[in-house]
Amino acid sequence: MTTLAALLLAATMGTHAQKPMTPPAGGKAISDELIGIFFEDISSAADGGLYAELLQNGSFEFSPVERDGWGPGTAWRLVRPGHSTGWMEPRMDNPLHKNNPTYMRLHVERVKEFYDYKGWKGFGLQNDGFDGISVKAGAKYDFSMFLRVPQVEKTYTLQGQEASATPRLRIALVEPPHGWGQEPKLLADATIDATGNDWKKYEAVLTPAEDCRNAVLQVLSLNVGVVDVDQVSLMPEDTYKGHGLRKDLAQALADLHPKFMRFPGGCVVHGGGDGFWNTYRWKTTIGPREQRKQLKNTWGYHQSMALGYYEYFQFCEDLGMQPLPILPCGVSCQGMNGGWGMKNQAQEVVPMSEMDEWVQDALDLIEWANGDPATSKWAKMRADQGHPKPFGLKYLGLGNEERISPEFCERFKYIYKKVMEKHPEIVIVGTAGPGSHPGNPDLENGWKLAGELGMPIIDEHYYEPNKYFLESKQYDKYPRDRKTKVYLGEYASKDKKLIDALAEALYLLHVERNGDIVCMTSYAPLFARKNATNWNPDLIYFDNERPYLTCSYYVQQMFGQSSGQYYYGDCVKLATPNDGFEQSVVLNVKTRQLFVKVCNTTGKALQAKVDLSRFKSMKKQATKTVLSGQPDQENNFEQQPIAPQVSTVKAQKKMTLDVPAYSFTMLTYQL
Repeated sequence: MTTLAALLLAATMGTHAQKPMTPPAGGKAISDELIGIFFEDISSAADGGLYAELLQNGSFEFSPVERDGWGPGTAWRLVRPGHSTGWMEPRMDNPLHKNNPTYMRLHVERVKEFYDYKGWKGFGLQNDGFDGISVKAGAKYDFSMFLRVPQVEKTYTLQGQEASATPRLRIALVEPPHGWGQEPKLLADATIDATGNDWKKYEAVLTPAEDCRNAVLQVLSLNVGVVDVDQVSLMPEDTYKGHGLRKDLAQALADLHPKFMRFPGGCVVHGGGDGFWNTYRWKTTIGPREQRKQLKNTWGYHQSMALGYYEYFQFCEDLGMQPLPILPCGVSCQGMNGGWGMKNQAQEVVPMSEMDEWVQDALDLIEWANGDPATSKWAKMRADQGHPKPFGLKYLGLGNEERISPEFCERFKYIYKKVMEKHPEIVIVGTAGPGSHPGNPDLENGWKLAGELGMPIIDEHYYEPNKYFLESKQYDKYPRDRKTKVYLGEYASKDKKLIDALAEALYLLHVERNGDIVCMTSYAPLFARKNATNWNPDLIYFDNERPYLTCSYYVQQMFGQSSGQYYYGDCVKLATPNDGFEQSVVLNVKTRQLFVKVCNTTGKALQAKVDLSRFKSMKKQATKTVLSGQPDQENNFEQQPIAPQVSTVKAQKKMTLDVPAYSFTMLTYQL
């Protein structure tokens, strides 16, 4: 990945400073926003993933509603080095914030030093993070927590130890012992003195002395007494552009060169069949972390909302992407408990008398994103969080994969018209339901609704075996006179082998050919954590140490690097026609770059005639990128055999191009 990114950066240096060019004749205007990303918190993509927080359940809000056996103590364990004694108690009275109601009370009866631990003592809690905590020697990690010293009736005086009014807590990063009789290894520590019976935030910086892949964090009281603990956090200081996201995962997304990001889902948007109580409400995901309302995830686990709407919009700005937030529109997901059996549950709807609340959420989001802090209370909230400048929201999605029932149409029309009355400048993205293939009633009803409203964009979704992507030419058959454009918001071949990635590449070349009616696409799902995967395949797998990039990732990257405004379909011709071959020539007039893309999904090498005579003033060298291998190869946690090979070649306007078997080739020219 590094080599490819470096070479392409070198190839494009200085292009943005050049004047845009006039496209030569024969081209068709297409969207230059074809490649984006879709982020949904599935397979622990947010907590334990893109968001850099290293502790799990730091606010003690996990619930058995999410998974059997979960609760406030999930990811925590009681520790008492030196054989100290006491107990911990989850409580909800007088909480830190109403949206964060649960905290942990530590009752410490005795603090004893045990000779085997050489001064290690205390009573408290240990957090194991997400499959352990990975830390690097010399790196700085910001620790914080809220503490309160409650006034209690009982005074502890065991063995002459009296309760302290100012408990001292030791915060320690520790490598656990590897076997019986071995000692834990201290990596870094700090001490904090808690004062007063009101909640206060305390902070420290921990700097490990050495690398450790499976560290734990301990919060140990060194005094007899009682102390309340909440919102415990450990964040690396070195995050992506300082905005709290894990650097390697964020960089993997940046290297895709996406033009937009759709978020927060997916079925996450409307509760995943759990009911409206579990609907994602953007207003409870902004502001200080301790004031955000955490939620059961559609996929069965917990969402801390530390990665909320502010972080989503900030990340879009950091990567130069258009934000595409998706809001519910008063209709529930017809799926059940995150399942894909979309017909197994009745569709629930908000009474029309209550729809104004959902309308207001959409209007307030636009104000929060684009408004003036001097005149808008929602814009002031954005400014107070650190972003006085508007985010420049252009797109807004309403609904996700709902069955296009009469009840849905009634509510969608209501919210659509209300938003358009106040904000005609916003481009609304509608939905065509799941399984967006011709003949599907939801697709037909969705397009009918889009026509009635003059909707700008409709969102289609489908996941299919590679055979579909190898053979289908779905958009060749779409009417060319419809005003509504297509956003292919979720799609993927149903495996992660090279042949699946090449099938997707073949299909994207067909999408580029139809780039006048298809304006946006995004592969899904985006992320999956090792040992916490809800769905396969995914674009990027990861563990605590690194991302693992699939073959499909590299296809998305090559298309993301080769966006443009004009498509030329007659510059590349195959010597012998073959159904397993597709080609596309795309011109970016802004960067003065020309991209020739050919995909061969057959088992034999092919030859293509390339004629670029219409393009003048071509630089002497071009960049050639080839993704190839055996069709059943795949990238996984054990091996990464497939990656693009990049080389510099002589730029030729006319040539015969050798196309290897099972390959996707891209030539990049500077004009």
